[in-house]
Amino acid sequence: MLFQKVARAVTGIIFRSYYHIVFQGVEQVPKKGGFLVCCNHRTTLDPIFLGQKVKCNLRFMAKAELFENPFFSFIIRHLGAFPVQRGKGDMTAIQTAKAALTQGDSLIMFPEGTRSKDGKLLKIKSGAVMIAGQTGADILPMVICFEGKLHFRSKIVVRYGAVIPNEELGVSAGVPNPSELRGANKLLQSRLQQLMDEANASL
Repeated sequence: MLFQKVARAVTGIIFRSYYHIVFQGVEQVPKKGGFLVCCNHRTTLDPIFLGQKVKCNLRFMAKAELFENPFFSFIIRHLGAFPVQRGKGDMTAIQTAKAALTQGDSLIMFPEGTRSKDGKLLKIKSGAVMIAGQTGADILPMVICFEGKLHFRSKIVVRYGAVIPNEELGVSAGVPNPSELRGANKLLQSRLQQLMDEANASL
């Protein structure tokens, strides 16, 4: 997507000038799309930070309210966003997410479901591992860490982890088994926490 490539380049220049961004584990990022990117959630800028080193086409869910402004809706749609009605089991958004993965795009998900105010990893929800199970997609875990509130020259560590192969999640396709989802969630939570501990150690 040309718009996304241009936006990635422009925001990369601006953000690296304003913040002190350190990228770790870039070699872990797959060259081809079709995988889930699961990241902790700190700010509304997270999709920009995490997408700097993920070169394939990216899609992500955004709350439906953000699409009410026509101009803003135009921008975020061209950046890969699609609307989700939060708390309503939005099946249209789920189907859009699955379609994105099967056609070779990569899907950004913040499995905590909301932003962490203190930077600590919240308990993750099962949506990401459920979609992975139903599409056969692997998961790229990653974290964004910084201290306090963002300001000029804040140090931000963006750390990418080793890909979790779909078979390692142990989630069956079709109707998800609750025990399988719990096991996969526990695995993903553990990987994210490990990455966060490593990233925070370098701040």
